[in-house]
Formats: sequence, C-alpha cells, structure tokens
Amino acid sequence: MMNLTAQTPAPTTPAVIGLTSIEAEERLAELGPNTLPEPEPPSPLRVFLIQFRNPIIYILLLASALSFATGRIEDGLFILVVLLINASIGTYQEYSADRAAAALRKLEQPSARVIRDGVACRIEAKRLVVGDLVLLESGDRIPADLMLVDASDLRCDESLLTGESMPVAKGRTVEGSSDETASSMLLAGSLVTRGRAKGVVTATGTATMLGGIAAELGRASSSQPPLVARLAKFTNALAVFVGLAALVLVVAGFMRGLPLHDLVMMSVGLAVSAVPEGLPIAISVALAVSMRRMAARNVIVRSMPAVEALGSTTIIATDKTGTLTSNVQTVTEIRLPDGTDIALDAHADLDKCEIRASGLDSDLVRERARRLLRAALLANEGTLARRDDLWVAAGDTVDVALLAAGRKAGLGQEELNDRYPLAARIAYEPEHKYAASFHHGSDRIHVFVKGASEVLIEMSDRMDSAGNVVEIDRASLLAQKEEMAARGLRVLAFAEGEIGASLAGSLGHGHLVDLVLLGLAGLQDPVRPEVPNAMKDCHAAGVEVVMVTGDDPRTAAAIARDAGLSFHAGQVVSGHDIDEAARAGDQRLDEITREARIYARVQPTQKSAIVASLIRNGHIVAVTGDGVNDGPALKKAHVGVAMGLRGTEVAKESADLVVTDDNFASIVAGIAEGRAAYRNIRKVVLMSVATGAAEVLLFMLALPFGLPMPLLPIQLLWLNLVTNGIQDVALAGGRPEGDELAGPPRSPLEPVLDRTMIRRVVQSTVVIGGAAFLAFQWMIAHGYGVPEARNITLLIFVMFENVQTLACSSERRSIFSVDILRNRFLLLSVLAAQTIHISAMYVPWLSGTLGLSPITPLEWGLSMLIASSLVLVTEVDKFVSRRSRDRSSHA
Repeated sequence: MMNLTAQTPAPTTPAVIGLTSIEAEERLAELGPNTLPEPEPPSPLRVFLIQFRNPIIYILLLASALSFATGRIEDGLFILVVLLINASIGTYQEYSADRAAAALRKLEQPSARVIRDGVACRIEAKRLVVGDLVLLESGDRIPADLMLVDASDLRCDESLLTGESMPVAKGRTVEGSSDETASSMLLAGSLVTRGRAKGVVTATGTATMLGGIAAELGRASSSQPPLVARLAKFTNALAVFVGLAALVLVVAGFMRGLPLHDLVMMSVGLAVSAVPEGLPIAISVALAVSMRRMAARNVIVRSMPAVEALGSTTIIATDKTGTLTSNVQTVTEIRLPDGTDIALDAHADLDKCEIRASGLDSDLVRERARRLLRAALLANEGTLARRDDLWVAAGDTVDVALLAAGRKAGLGQEELNDRYPLAARIAYEPEHKYAASFHHGSDRIHVFVKGASEVLIEMSDRMDSAGNVVEIDRASLLAQKEEMAARGLRVLAFAEGEIGASLAGSLGHGHLVDLVLLGLAGLQDPVRPEVPNAMKDCHAAGVEVVMVTGDDPRTAAAIARDAGLSFHAGQVVSGHDIDEAARAGDQRLDEITREARIYARVQPTQKSAIVASLIRNGHIVAVTGDGVNDGPALKKAHVGVAMGLRGTEVAKESADLVVTDDNFASIVAGIAEGRAAYRNIRKVVLMSVATGAAEVLLFMLALPFGLPMPLLPIQLLWLNLVTNGIQDVALAGGRPEGDELAGPPRSPLEPVLDRTMIRRVVQSTVVIGGAAFLAFQWMIAHGYGVPEARNITLLIFVMFENVQTLACSSERRSIFSVDILRNRFLLLSVLAAQTIHISAMYVPWLSGTLGLSPITPLEWGLSMLIASSLVLVTEVDKFVSRRSRDRSSHA
C-alpha cells in the first residue's frame, strides 16, 4: 500500500496572497520537509563484506586454508591479515565515495518560486508547506501536489506518474472534461511543458502521489563507467593469460620436484601480482576524486561516466545569455520609431528614477518613453519590490530589467496594474517570441505587447512618430534595430492596441491586431570577464566553441566577438538557414555545421538538429541548455550541461553535468578535470600492469636457469597487496599537472593501452623483471643464501615500484621537471611503502613470516641504484616522444 499520510488540505477557495514567513515555518515544523524517502545507504559492515566478492579473494582464502591444513600457520594468518587490511582500505574508499556522492547530490537542490509575505521569492523546494502559493512557468517541475488558482495556456507532462505520453491540459475547468478535480490538480513530479500557473500546495513529501510511489521503490543502481567496463574485460583477458603462465610454472616446478604447497602458493601469488584486480576500484577512485574537484569548480557531476566523456570533448555548443554573459540585463537605450534616442543610466539608483532625453521637445520625448515603458511593465511577469530597504527582484532577467527601467522613468508596476486591471495574459513562449497582456479600460480592452523586434514590427501596422500615429515604416525600423544589434544590444520592441470590451471573455493570440509600434529598447548583458581567457584555453586545448542563441545574428556576433570567439561573417547562420538545410537533407546540414560558429535565432528543436549534425561530423559534443525544450539536445549530446542558476528542472534532469554558476569558464575547468582523471587512470594502468608482468618475467627466467623461486608466495602477496596498493591509490587521486588544456583531446576510440602505453609496459617489464633476475642470479652465484637473496630481491622490487610511481607522475614531462611537492600524497605514498617494508624487517613475527631481515646501508644503496635504471629508460622514452611530437607539430 502507498504511504499517503494525511495532511491538512488547503482551503477550497484559497487566498492568492500566499503565506507569511511565520506561518510557513510553523507548518514546516509540524509537517516536516517536502522531501521523498531515500533508501538507507549500505552500512560500513555491508560495504566491508562486499570487498570479499572477488575471484582473486576466493583464491587467496583457499590458499590460506591450504596453509592452515599443511601446518603453515604463519602463512595462513598472514594472508588473512593482508585480506583484512585490503578490505578495510577498500571499505574506507567506497564508503567515503558514497558519502561524497550524497554530499554532491545535496548541492543540487530543486527550488520553487512562491509568494511569501506578499513578495515573489525563490526557496528550496524542501521548505514548501501546505498552503504555499506556488508560481509556475514552462520548464518547471511541479514541487508538490497543488490546486490551481490561476492558469494560462497550461500543459503538463504527467508521464512519470500516469504513463500518458501526451501533455495534459490543466486549468480551473477544462472544456469537455467530466473530471474537474483532476484538471485543476497538479501532481508533484510532473512537468510544466507550456504556459503559466499559480497553485496552492495541498500535499508535500510522502503525502503526495509521487511520495506514495517513491516509498515503494528503491533507487536504481548507478551504471558502470564505460572505461571501467573496458578495463574489466582487459583484466579478465589478462587473467586467462596469467592462468596459462601459472600452469606452465607449476608443471615446470613439479618436474623439478618442488613441494606442491609451494607451487600452489606461487601460482596464487603470481595470479595476485599479474592480475590488477584492484584496477576498477582505482579507476572509480580517480573518477570520484575528479567529481569532488569539479564540484569545487562549480560543476556538479550527475553521471560518473560524464567525467571521462567531458575530457574527450572536441566541441562545445554553448548558450550566450548567462553562460558567456553575466545574465544581468540592463536597459541602456530606448529608440523611438522616428529615431529619437533616450539614454538610461546603466547602474543608476532606482530611487533617483532618472532618464536623460535627447530631442527637440524633452517633455514630449519623456512622455513617449513612459508610454513605451508602460507597455513593458504591463506585459511583464517579473516583480521588483522594496523589502528591508533593498530592491528584491524575481522573474526573467529581461522582465526585471524592464521593471527597473520603468522605475527610472517614475513608473511603478503596482500602480499601473491598479489603473489597468488584468483581463488575460499571453505568456512568452519561444515559438511565439512575444508576450502580451489584456487590461480592462472604461469601455475598451487595452492590449500591450513586448517581444522580438522583427516579430512585432511585422505584427504592427502603425507606429508612433513625434507623438502622432502614422503608417509603419518597417524598413526604417529594421535598419534601426540592425544598428543597435551591431553594437551588441539585445533589441526588444513594444506595441499597444485596443479592442472592444465585448471580446473580454475570449482573449487570445487572434486579438493582437491593429497594433501601434511604440519603439525599441536596447539591453546590455556584458560578457563575463573570465570568458575570453576560457576561450583561449579552449583554442589551446583543440576544443572548438560554437554559440547557439535565440538572439539576433548581429547581437550574437557582437557578443561573440567580445567573448573572444574566432569567426567570420560567413560562419554566422540563422535558425531559418538550419530549417532550409534540414529540409534539403542531413548532408546539407552537416556541410553548414562543419563551418558555422554562431547559430542565431535558433529554436530548441533546431538546437537538437545542430547537435545531431555535429555528432555526425565526428565531434564529441558538450552542449549547454537551460530550458524545457533543451532536454532533447542535452540528451542527444555526449555531455549535456545544464545551468544550475536559471536552468529548469527538465534541463537538469536531462543533463550529465550541472554548472552551478552558469559560467562558461566552469565548463572549461571541468574539461581540464576530466582530462586529468583520464591521465591518472593511464598512470594506474601502467603501474599495475608493468609491475605485475615483471614478476611473471622474473619467474619465467628463473626456471630455465635452474634457480630456486626468486620470491616466496607470501612475499609476492606482500609486494602486490601492500606496497603496490598504497601507491596505486595515490596515482589515481593525483593532482592535475596543469597542462591538461595544452593539447588536443584524445580520440574516443583510443584504447587505454595504446601504442605508447604498450611500449612503456614492455620497457618497464623488461627492465624491472630483467634487473631483478640478474641481481638474484648474481647473489646466488656469489655465495648469498637463498633467503638473503630473496630478501634483497624483494627490496629491489619495492624500490622499482617507488621509482615507477614517481616516473608515472607525468606521462610526458621529465621526472626532474615535475614538482613532486604539488602532489604530496603521491610522495607520501612512496615514503610510506618504503617505510612499511623496512619496518617489516624489524618486526619479529612479520619478518619471520615474510622471510625478511635487516640489510646494510650498502645493500640498500645498491638496490636503489639498480632501481634507478628505470629512470634512465623512461626518461629516454619521454625525450624521444617529446621530440617526435614537436616534429609533428611543426610539420
């Protein structure tokens, strides 16, 4: 049964003034937060037990049991202790990652717009209470169960709850509907796909229909990152190879008469050493660390695979407003139809309400400007009010900018609404490109319209000229609009009209006729100061940038130029061009997107077509979006990036990443972190595979020469589960090197073990395995006892791991040019591995079990000298690789 906890319902005919803050707090304390139940995270004990679900662990447990059965108690205990230590480390890493992911999810709190204390404001959705008056618009996710009190052209997608794929019409009543209650109820979790509405909260949290469903369901498990899946397959293939190698060694050892226990333990040790079973965990650590770093740089990762994909991005299709610009719109210029300019102080104190007019008749000009601004304030859904001696704004930034301009002209929205009572409203929708309102007059209905300049110029048939109404001069008006747009202004137009009072009951789009154009307004939204440098970083990183905006081409081009986007006139295309190309076929559209850098006057459906075309052209696409109609484009892209400040819930849920500050520079920072994560993964792969393969090579060389086992099975376990494991985790969480954006993105088809990695694995395997074999053979030949030779050989391997870790700290740069102190955790891991090993030589029980004994400073120094040979090989390889890349770049 669903948990439908009863809550006090809102009144049947609620007041539309909303609650006070005190009332809301009282109800919140009584009913609790508006949240859904979340499944309990796994306990530390459960996470600990999960660490043992691994075939390698089963083999080790079998080896431990075999040791106990044959009387080798110390060996059996040692294996169990090592397994417990590794399980504890794994538990800490996984439990910490889960808690970090939960913390990141809390950063992305849904919000709701409500009326509190008579003022529209935005609050966290979890603080909604029964009786709150909620304001909704296209793109919002409904935060609680609501009863409608007002609606305009409202459509809701309830597929999440009902399975109905088509949007449902909503209103106080729906013509032809027999279920008035259903039509006037909005259910939590559904989406507003069109229109505007006000509704009173009737149920929150688990008392909603969505809450009842959620109580019965658990959260689906996260998908495995594709890189982890590919490496898991690689690990399985490597396991088969190691199994065959171990079989060969067992057969050869059995023919030489070695004890069966030693052969089994040796096989177990080699399997553990050569199969990097901890690699998927290390990769998950690398991705989890990058997620936390991205969060610190204002990028919330909603899907772990997006970390990898973002680092591979080859092109960013970015919005303009709020992403490249500050999203702080200010009206700086009013252009009346006869060409008269009116300048507004961009940052003037609203209380001073000043407009500077240039013209022969300043009083007339001021009156005409107020007439234009009257239309801007009445066809407006924003609010701007005094609260605690501060101006508090809510709503679309353009609406707020127009309200501020009205204040500077001495006009107030409240006074105008009292003078012209609202009869009906047409909310702004992208397909219309305008908003309108109808207001009661003494015997007429007054019509006020604001919107895209070219749309209103076409809709109007007359215009205001020097205070007189004359026939519209569309060519002159379009020329003025083009001139303003060329200066980077966003240009809006305003018109008014009148219709008969008898039509008041059926007002709509068809009544926007006989309009008088009042003029144009230019709004500025300056480019964010950090964007030009971010554009330079993209260019250096081989990441292309295109702008996709609904603005005029001239405005878009001016902003793009200020932002540092490189383009020429032929690379600016419009939504009309996209439609024509799409009708001609994918090939024609792909030709356009190969060259275009600015897409202006683009509709959301066209944005999706642009993204699909870029993908066909071979790009790895990251696309930004904030609206409900951006969902398809965000889903279609390789990496969907939603805006956290102004983005709708639909956009956020469709995206892989959420940029909390809506800043283009944050996206670029995320690309750098994604590349750093991939680099760290390659370092762990190189370290794990090379050291494991070197141990196999050591045994393969020892058998033909008739030498005893170079290392005991217990020593192999110590080497790979203790000393190597510490350094793997340090490499996985290594700090970025700082040059992640200094080169082109990697190909998405590039395997982790590419030619460079294979070459370096082979080099390291030969150097480590070969040098350790020669040292062991030399010691046996010169009178060292087998235990002493194994003791020093094990130390040599530990030191090779130390050197390999430092050499892997950068794949390209010399070890001598890397600032090791920048990654103190890496340096500490090397020191910890060495300290743990040397300390084990002096711990009686541990030294006896591992066959260790203290060494002389000379032996320690010679071992370090042998291990340093790996530095020479890796430095030569890096030098040759750098020279080759330099020659390729200059070719």
